[in-house]
Amino acid sequence: MYRLISKWAIQHPKRVMASFAVLFLLTVAAGGSVFPRLKGGGFDDPKSDTIKTVNLLEDGFQTGASNIVVVVSADDGLTVDSPEVVSAGNEIATKLANIEGIDADDTASYWNTGSATLATPTKNRALVLARAIGEEDDVNKTVQRVNKMLEEPPSGVSIGVTGYGEFFNQLSTTITEDLAAAEAIALPLTLLLLLIVFGGLRAAMLPLSVGIVAIFGAFGVLFTVSLVTNVSIFSLNLVTALGLGLAVDYSLFIVSRFREELGAGHSVDEAVDITIHTAGRAITFSALTVAISLSGLLIFPLYFLRSFAYAGVGVIAVALLASVVLLPAMLKHFGNKLAPKFKTKQLGRDADHNFWGRLALAVMKRPARVVVAFTLILIFFGLPFLGIKFGQPDDRVLAPGSPIRQVSDIVRNEFESTESNAFPIASVTNPTQDQAIKFAIAVSSLSSVGRVDSAFGRFAAGERIAPSDPSLKRFERNGATWFSVVPNVEPISEEAEAMIGQIRNLRPGFETSVGGQSAALVDSKKAIYSKVPLAAGIVVLATFVLLFLMFGSLLVPVKAIVLNVLSLTATFGAMVWVFQDGHFSGVLNFTGTGLTDTSEPILMFCIAFGLSMDYEVFLLSRVKEEYDRTKNNELAIVRGLARTGRIVTAAALLLSVTFFSFATSHVTFIKLFGLGLGIAVLVDAFVIRATLVPALMKLAGDANWWAPAPLRALHKRFHIDEGSSYHRAADSPVVIPMYPTFSSLESIEPPVFAEPDLRK
Repeated sequence: MYRLISKWAIQHPKRVMASFAVLFLLTVAAGGSVFPRLKGGGFDDPKSDTIKTVNLLEDGFQTGASNIVVVVSADDGLTVDSPEVVSAGNEIATKLANIEGIDADDTASYWNTGSATLATPTKNRALVLARAIGEEDDVNKTVQRVNKMLEEPPSGVSIGVTGYGEFFNQLSTTITEDLAAAEAIALPLTLLLLLIVFGGLRAAMLPLSVGIVAIFGAFGVLFTVSLVTNVSIFSLNLVTALGLGLAVDYSLFIVSRFREELGAGHSVDEAVDITIHTAGRAITFSALTVAISLSGLLIFPLYFLRSFAYAGVGVIAVALLASVVLLPAMLKHFGNKLAPKFKTKQLGRDADHNFWGRLALAVMKRPARVVVAFTLILIFFGLPFLGIKFGQPDDRVLAPGSPIRQVSDIVRNEFESTESNAFPIASVTNPTQDQAIKFAIAVSSLSSVGRVDSAFGRFAAGERIAPSDPSLKRFERNGATWFSVVPNVEPISEEAEAMIGQIRNLRPGFETSVGGQSAALVDSKKAIYSKVPLAAGIVVLATFVLLFLMFGSLLVPVKAIVLNVLSLTATFGAMVWVFQDGHFSGVLNFTGTGLTDTSEPILMFCIAFGLSMDYEVFLLSRVKEEYDRTKNNELAIVRGLARTGRIVTAAALLLSVTFFSFATSHVTFIKLFGLGLGIAVLVDAFVIRATLVPALMKLAGDANWWAPAPLRALHKRFHIDEGSSYHRAADSPVVIPMYPTFSSLESIEPPVFAEPDLRK
């Protein structure tokens, strides 16, 4: 494969670039249409009890839970019972019921029901509840029509809108705006760092160009996927971050290796050929490891998680294709114009003695101490993860100053009853009247339940507080029935989870199905964490097999997997300490709820595990190249780290910039996504690769590359090692470009000593 790519890149560079230009224009055309097709939900298991309840209510009763809440506030000097406010409230309720997409029968207000629970105790505010029907896209459009209708409220009142429908509408809008803001930050910073690293605009623009191709190519992939299944709008964040970050990473390794080969005296054609067979091969395996990790998300039934797999694998495929096919053609086209303009330094024997080589030597003098010290440090920073508590996104993930947050906080803090949080319980089998009444009494007797409405009356504190009336007949049809439960607790909380468990443990004599936000939280946790062992097992096993095929070793894949898991401890600890416990919430502008989104740890694991393996492959491929040439394990470690340390550092900084740019998001779990992955990348590059990898490889010695005879035979037959023919002779000098960013590190005068026998 690499020979064919090399041949086309060298012989037909303009054709290759022209072909990609055409493909790029096609993906821009397709990718530009992807945004309206993406959805804001995907947090529920489609086979869960929650969704079953939704379907039972829609099919059997043509009803469901309210998802639009309008807060009507009386002007100063008026109350909700003042004539002008009564008139305004009724007008709003009538207009709302007549909006396309609103179920008129499920529209209720303080004024047409007379329910005191729909007003504040001071009577300065009251609620209008409504239900937008249809799929997520339909609900979003209906909510937008509601907002437009309420732009000019009647005299005497002011209006605010909240509810689950408005929440997802605002979430989708905010994500799109935040994405543009993050790109506006990441692209200029990335270009600036590339200019510093490469010291020239032409060389710096190559990785950025590949990144842009990868992003729009992935948009095209998502558009195609959206034609056959649901895709979450949140996956766009991964497209931008990985598209720019990985494309820059891969391009950095390709361009740096190309410049290195030019500096070693090779012609442009030879430099392109060697680069494709060495760095090109390494990034191919790197891309495969990241794709394998992200593919683990396909195991889960929530399309929120599955969408990140679609986006991630798509952007990796496009980034890899552009890096190993388009970029070599561009290298051939520009040729010696890409040669470094800055001073170069010949590293033959002195390859061991640059900053990273000396660091490896220092680490390998006391490897056991280094392993123990850094392992304990990472575990210490990971300890907060032991206190993790899971939840689902609600309005509190939006910035405190956002309109929906302000309205939701009014409902949360000023209304004694959580009427807007009422959730349904549907009967799957038809109960008798006696069974239904006993069940309603049992549910209402729970301390976390305020009231239960049913076809047989209203119940509270284990008693019937009101008999049946015509307004309650909607709860029964053809022998089937359903109940509306008004909770006393926050829907997304541990108390609410306990409430759902208590209700589901009741044995009323007929089968029931519980819905609502609290039930969705319980069901999503079950759906996700029942699949975790399978997903983790597939990711780990596939990664192990791939690394074995690449390196022919048993210990190297095991060590890589263990270190990757260890590197995530600090990230997961920071995730809980900051975002769950609320540290730095003022600086980062978010609300700490004491909960962590259920899907975030899984998402972070799959992405961060793949990215950690990314740098592992870069380093180990160079170490293996040196080991195959010298058969000296310690010398290979030193030279591998010396010749990749600067590049891995630059790549990590560039990739972390794209992730950290998402800290500007107005959605809490997107902040967590960006900061968490940025930290993971830096910890992996600066702690794991620089210290623990060389220390453990020193302790293992030649056993690093050992495998039992049957597996050696298997590797010999199926190994993937097209780069082996490009190893230099042991005494061949290497010319490594000096770049301004790292010149201070390289200019440190190394001690003068002969090449050591590192086996002593």
